[in-house]
Amino acid sequence: MDPRRRIHDRAQGRLGPPKSEAGKRLVSIPATLLPDLKAHVETYAENGEHGHVFIGPKGAKLRRANFTRVWTAALKKAKLSGFHFHDLRHTGNTLAAQSGATLRNLMTRMGHSSTRAALIYQHTAIERDRAIADDLGKLAEEAMKNQDPERSGT
Repeated sequence: MDPRRRIHDRAQGRLGPPKSEAGKRLVSIPATLLPDLKAHVETYAENGEHGHVFIGPKGAKLRRANFTRVWTAALKKAKLSGFHFHDLRHTGNTLAAQSGATLRNLMTRMGHSSTRAALIYQHTAIERDRAIADDLGKLAEEAMKNQDPERSGT
């Protein structure tokens, strides 16, 4: 499928342009996911260079009504509940932020034209907050060593 298009009318499955210019982008994915993505495309995706990556069980384009059934079945098979498809976008952006991506990186990756939109998806985790605090402590210790020769042990 052309990466510069999106599902415009989910009820009918029609394609249209992205909502904004920022939405016209290519997004890199981790190399570790490529074997799984390749297997998915070979097994489940629509044929052809412009085929859809996700289709219904009988090969039809996904629409709102049949997508909900497919998503619910996938969650059940994975023994998960309470997840919405859009939660994947939140998770991806949160993980990208935790990897050290800047706000501009996140905006570009997510196709946002404003910081407000990008920040909606940027969540934090207590583990990341602890790592930031630890790194700040190391920087402070280093700065204090440079200011006070007694702290440096020399």
